[in-house]
Amino acid sequence: MSSPVAPSSTSTPPGGAGRVAVVTGASSGIGAATAERLAADGFSVVLAARRIDRLTELAERIGGRAVQLDVTDPDSVAALAAGLDRVDVLVNNAGGAFDTNPVADADLDSWQRTYDVNVLGTVRVTKALLPALRASGAGDLVFVGSTAGLVSYEGGASYTAAKHGVHTLVETLRLELVAEPVRVVEIAPGMVRTEEFSLNRTRSQEKADAVYRGVREPLVAADVADCIAWAVTRPHHVNVDLLVVRPRAQAAQHKVHRESD
Repeated sequence: MSSPVAPSSTSTPPGGAGRVAVVTGASSGIGAATAERLAADGFSVVLAARRIDRLTELAERIGGRAVQLDVTDPDSVAALAAGLDRVDVLVNNAGGAFDTNPVADADLDSWQRTYDVNVLGTVRVTKALLPALRASGAGDLVFVGSTAGLVSYEGGASYTAAKHGVHTLVETLRLELVAEPVRVVEIAPGMVRTEEFSLNRTRSQEKADAVYRGVREPLVAADVADCIAWAVTRPHHVNVDLLVVRPRAQAAQHKVHRESD
């Protein structure tokens, strides 16, 4: 009996040649690293974020296009969509965590902000750019989730609730778009050391540094960008539903190996 042969796919060119990728939250961290990696792979990259100065500097360096975007502002999202002639890949990366309070001491303003950015902002951008992704004939809809969307932990309720929302959004979209030429991909990183994520959450450089203390090799933004680039350059009949990526030192959400000084 002969071995099955995977069907060939001609709908997606090798690498990013001729394809347009929009990356939200592209001014720093995973978003910036993803924009840089996709540009290196031949994509025409549209970098979208609020901080236009940082965005413009990166866009000029990698040959991309900078667009100021606030995912919580419907008019800003509409302007982004109106300014795009083509979209082949959307990387929904904009998000963040903004507190470490237990539920009993919940800061509801922080909860609102967390949900607005991570969930409603993601829905808003997805809805606006989905027609262009459909029209491309081979669209990729990528969500940068988190292991916090799969497992809950103390002191993280506002963020874990939001990222669980993103995870459910992804699963629902994949069901709804199954007959359409759009892949729905979720990348769920664990511990990633970036310059801002933990600092925004703890509001203390000392506390932010403590998150990674003793961890020999936490992931960095480029590691996650590598996963995203790999997923969107597979033949288009191959869908990476969910890719969980952690540093080797992190076996689970609560199991992290730390070396003593």
